[in-house]
Amino acid sequence: MRRFVVVAMGVVLCGMPRGLAAQEPDSVEIARLKAQVEAITRELERLTLGDEVVSRADTAMMGFGPAASKIYRSREGVSLGGYGEFLLDQFAGTDQSGNPASQRSQLDALRGIVYVGYKFSDRILFNSELEFEHGSTEQGGSVSLEFAYLDFRVTRHLGIRGGLLLLPMGWVNEMHEPPTFLGARRPETEQRILPTTWRENGAGLFGSAGPLTYRAYVVTGFDAIGGGSSQAGGFSAAGLRGGRQKGARALAETWAGVGRVDLLPLPGVVAGASAYYGKAGQGAENPLAPGTTIGASTFIGELHAEYRAGGVWLRALGAFSTVKNVVEINAARGLTGAESVGERLWGWYAEAGYNVLRHARTTQELLPYVRYEALDTQARVPEGFTADPANAQTSVSIGAAWKPIGQVVLKGDYQIRRNDASTGVNQLSVTLGYLF
Repeated sequence: MRRFVVVAMGVVLCGMPRGLAAQEPDSVEIARLKAQVEAITRELERLTLGDEVVSRADTAMMGFGPAASKIYRSREGVSLGGYGEFLLDQFAGTDQSGNPASQRSQLDALRGIVYVGYKFSDRILFNSELEFEHGSTEQGGSVSLEFAYLDFRVTRHLGIRGGLLLLPMGWVNEMHEPPTFLGARRPETEQRILPTTWRENGAGLFGSAGPLTYRAYVVTGFDAIGGGSSQAGGFSAAGLRGGRQKGARALAETWAGVGRVDLLPLPGVVAGASAYYGKAGQGAENPLAPGTTIGASTFIGELHAEYRAGGVWLRALGAFSTVKNVVEINAARGLTGAESVGERLWGWYAEAGYNVLRHARTTQELLPYVRYEALDTQARVPEGFTADPANAQTSVSIGAAWKPIGQVVLKGDYQIRRNDASTGVNQLSVTLGYLF
């Protein structure tokens, strides 16, 4: 190793031109030499640790973010990566009606993530995400296995995947590293209807064919009632999020299928769709018909499109969901009146940003952006129940994202929130995020 360093430094020194001061400014030559030393340092790291550890988290692959997909760019052996974000929320003192608001400002160590992967060969690899939320388990935080799966590459265009899987729906569920999306907070549609981060145990296929990529899995379904071995909370008036089982002793009485297709016709252009269908009753007894079980068939569909080129960022998504047997779900959960689970849910958003430093002599990025979002988690409820107007809401987010380098971002936006109950509260959110 020492011999390598001596030889490498000798190459650098020998490469220095004579009469340096007369030929080019010192600063230019120093910068060139610095780049060469950095290249040598990276080579030493590679020889010491292996390509797997020092590969750069700079490119998204396989539907995952740059850090989560490092394992696919690595040689055989271990791959490490991660991301994190710190979130500040400050709320207006009054709601949209002018009444006092009760929300209190907070600064949260929201997430700290470690990716660990191992490539056994060009055909078989393991990938996982370990998530730490809210700073400390003693203060309401949690530690979770976000995903953990094995890939078996059958051919260049077809693979088999099994384990704890991220469901391939929407933009953020698979690619949620802070520098990869606009907004200090994730879109509400991708939290209440597509309940990001959403993972379940299962298996399926993935691959590509020309400009087309696809993923199709069979997974354990939602637990709409809640209270089972996974300790899921069940569906609610606020959406489907509580039905996630998260792979924790997941009930497997009922299963679901999910699939996604994306078309990449031109550089920077993506358009696609995904769909989910399965029963969410998980064998729960129907209190309105003893001796029978609740089916709770649940469907979710979404369309998405994106254009990112020349400093322009345009992204849109629309999602729609239906839930069957809501009367029975409400009875099993003891929900009455405006507490009803929605039989129909919908949401959509569109956002636009532009890198105003695009033509500046810098690699930094500054993207002012705006997002409009609308959703309703009780667009339809069963007869005999009422919808809470607070669940029909809109928001406009106006902000900017600054990236001193591609792996670090500071995002801040002001969200103008409205709902049909006139109780919306505006807020300012700021996120400091990173990936590696």
